[in-house]
Amino acid sequence: MADRWALAPAEDGGVDVAPLGPDGLPAGPVRRESDLAQAVRSRPEVTRWVWRSTAEVYPRLLATGVRVERCYDVEDAETLLLGHEGRHGEPRSAAAALARLRGGPVPPDPPHRPADRGAQSSLFEPAATHMPLQDLLEVYADQQRRHDRTTHPDRMHLLTTAESAGMLVAAEMNRAGMPWSAEVHREMLHDLLGERYAGGGEPRRLAELADEVSTAFGHRVRPDLPAEVVKAFAKAGIKVTSTRRWELRSVDHPAVEPLLEYKRLYRIWVAHGWSWLRDWVRDGRFRPEFQAGGTVTGRWVTNGGGALQIPKVIRRAVVADPGWRLVVADADQMEPRVLAAISRDPALMEVASRESDLYQSVSDRAFSGDRDQAKIAVLGAMYGQTSGDGLKNLAALRRRYPAAVAYVDDAARAGEEGRLVRTWLGRTCPPAMTSPDAAEEAGIPLDDSPAPDGGGARARGRFTRNFVVQGSAADWTLLLLAALRRACAPLAAELVFFQHDEVIVHCPAEETTQVIQAIQHASALSARLTFGDTPVRFPFTTAAVECYADAK
Repeated sequence: MADRWALAPAEDGGVDVAPLGPDGLPAGPVRRESDLAQAVRSRPEVTRWVWRSTAEVYPRLLATGVRVERCYDVEDAETLLLGHEGRHGEPRSAAAALARLRGGPVPPDPPHRPADRGAQSSLFEPAATHMPLQDLLEVYADQQRRHDRTTHPDRMHLLTTAESAGMLVAAEMNRAGMPWSAEVHREMLHDLLGERYAGGGEPRRLAELADEVSTAFGHRVRPDLPAEVVKAFAKAGIKVTSTRRWELRSVDHPAVEPLLEYKRLYRIWVAHGWSWLRDWVRDGRFRPEFQAGGTVTGRWVTNGGGALQIPKVIRRAVVADPGWRLVVADADQMEPRVLAAISRDPALMEVASRESDLYQSVSDRAFSGDRDQAKIAVLGAMYGQTSGDGLKNLAALRRRYPAAVAYVDDAARAGEEGRLVRTWLGRTCPPAMTSPDAAEEAGIPLDDSPAPDGGGARARGRFTRNFVVQGSAADWTLLLLAALRRACAPLAAELVFFQHDEVIVHCPAEETTQVIQAIQHASALSARLTFGDTPVRFPFTTAAVECYADAK
């Protein structure tokens, strides 16, 4: 029996399915079945489903209690392949891929569906795009050929597999939600902000702080308007260019302290206040929409809710269910370890082969034991701090770890010259962006008219210098999540949060030891799969807590 099947929802509400052979071609006739969940549930031998879009299919399966082991997301693979081919920004839908393949007009991608806050009727959601299974398989077969034409076919196959796994994890996290106590959140807001006034105005504490700021200046000043605050300081004979914390801290004026406190509490009120709680927390769960591979580096994003920027004070509301725990795991010094793995620098790999403090080990070898200088040097090499003290630190780092520094230098040079730059597995950064919207979405410096000093090219070089490290780290974490998801499958444990180098698993208290061991095992397995045979280790700091805030 085939262990890989293709699946395509049909316009009549049914689903077309067909077995695939080892070559990826149909190994049997296409079958029409009336129910999606039953079509999948009745084939437990299938280990990988090939479909157009995980977002189209998997939430419907999860809603009926059906979980799949693996999938291949055709549209996600198209995004990665287009990037590798230097065609970033072209329509990436399966319909667009089919049109390109057949030489027809290429349709634009449909707009992304907004995150569901539980208030929007399905009547206003865009209709699903259906593609006949035979057309989908034509695109899939072409993608397999395009994989084989990439720089490193095995790595590219692994990348698209890992990204599809990430799509499954994101869908499951969206379904599960993050444990959240609305009661604790409300108590916290009351303690921080005071009572709310009728009409939706600022809560009591913000109003009091605004009065303190105005009193300090001697006239009415709105602290939520930066231009008005800058003008008020100027009137007091103090020149400031912004209301950023670091700049205000250097100012000696009685308005500074209440102003800084106002800014801190105002951010909480706007970003995680009562309105946020009403919109995003339902049935004891915070429900953002996680999107795997949401940026050009492969880092995840959330569509609404600000899940990746939860302030420390708000984390007190993230509370495990009774009898359960939150296993919070942070990767230790992930990006320098990734740099060691991708550069194959012998000396840096030797340092990264231990679970001890990497920065301290680097400082002992190259900076006379000065850990702070070592950390600045390593981060400067990856993020482009190559002037002033950064230049001196970089020179010291280059003497000790020449291959590592050369690796990021080469990536920066390629970016400056407008060439394609790839992660270890083949995720590709475009050379430049000509659309402001596309540049902002991707996080890439805009390709404006070149400045006389080449500033635009240098900005792209700084981005690509870090892209090879940050993007390779994102590739590795996808395989980490896939391995952890598989290890947790027999347990009650559920993945509920992920951002860059941190993952949270919600599990019964008696499963915490198994989950912690699964995280360590997944780290080692994903490192071996991603980077091959290297001595580099990726240790995690883990904590099993009842409240997220207690893990820090």
